[in-house]
Amino acid sequence: MSKQSAPRPIAVTMGDPAGVGPEVAARAWAARREHNLPPFVAIGDIAAIEAVWDGPVSRIGDMDEAVRAFDAALPVWHLEDSGPLEPGKPTPAGATCALHALETGIGLTRTQASAALVTGPVSKHALHGIGYTHPGQTEFIAERCGVTATNAVMMLAGPTLRVVPLTVHIPLSEVPERLTSDLIVAKARMVARGLQRDFGIAQPRLAVAGLNPHAGESGQLGGEEVRIIAPAVEQLAAEGILIDGPLAADALFAPGIRDQYDALLCCYHDQALAPFKALHFHDGVNLTLGLPIIRTSPDHGTAFNIAGKGKADPGPTIAAIAMAARMATARERSCAPAK
Repeated sequence: MSKQSAPRPIAVTMGDPAGVGPEVAARAWAARREHNLPPFVAIGDIAAIEAVWDGPVSRIGDMDEAVRAFDAALPVWHLEDSGPLEPGKPTPAGATCALHALETGIGLTRTQASAALVTGPVSKHALHGIGYTHPGQTEFIAERCGVTATNAVMMLAGPTLRVVPLTVHIPLSEVPERLTSDLIVAKARMVARGLQRDFGIAQPRLAVAGLNPHAGESGQLGGEEVRIIAPAVEQLAAEGILIDGPLAADALFAPGIRDQYDALLCCYHDQALAPFKALHFHDGVNLTLGLPIIRTSPDHGTAFNIAGKGKADPGPTIAAIAMAARMATARERSCAPAK
């Protein structure tokens, strides 16, 4: 790990300059003392910040300068002029700037110039319009870090709940064929390691939700629990991982049950995210386990419809920065040589 004595700031990409990313980054800085946020630097087009915020801005050229400037002004690593800016109206130049900001943030974090990476929301449609071929930012980050996308695990984390969708952005009709014992085992292993390394939990407790109602009722309501999930849970338990399942999803999120576990592994996207967002819509954080760097993101999109109107909630970005800082501290401790 880095032996720098000065604190390393967190790299925060603005995302699409026409979205709410620039505004929420600026408003997070404005709330830095209230939330005890560590130094961070916004990366992108400085004009995107100035178009939606009239607070103090410091244009910086290195990360040490960002730390020195942070108390008095929002440090901004200006990459390029993305052309005429109008909040709510994405452009190819803006998408290009967002991509360059992501590449810069990854590079700064991989070289340990920054302690962690927080990614602002991007428009996949706008990115695909400039030739971007990845499904999302996670896959791009994994590739740049030399990690296959299948080994990068998406987790949603809030103050009282962590969830992991075992399958993510696929049609619901494809979930049964994509859900395999090998997939569950691989992702559960990464979740357990990630909770140890990045959250400081010595013995993580995991649970796997069933796919079918009532976890299949011993095969009466579906066989995936018996054929796929139970064997994976047995293998993981034999490896020493504390894990239960398959458990009925309709009860798993109830108070007193979810509290027994450090993370809940769910079979498909909405099985995980619907209850999570009901509990942590304003303070939930999207993070990626299995990477050599720490990456978090606010759990919302570009919100073009409210960009530039002063309505964007900085809470998710504040939560993402704060969680990235905690994860960085936990990882430093886990990597520190024993005394």
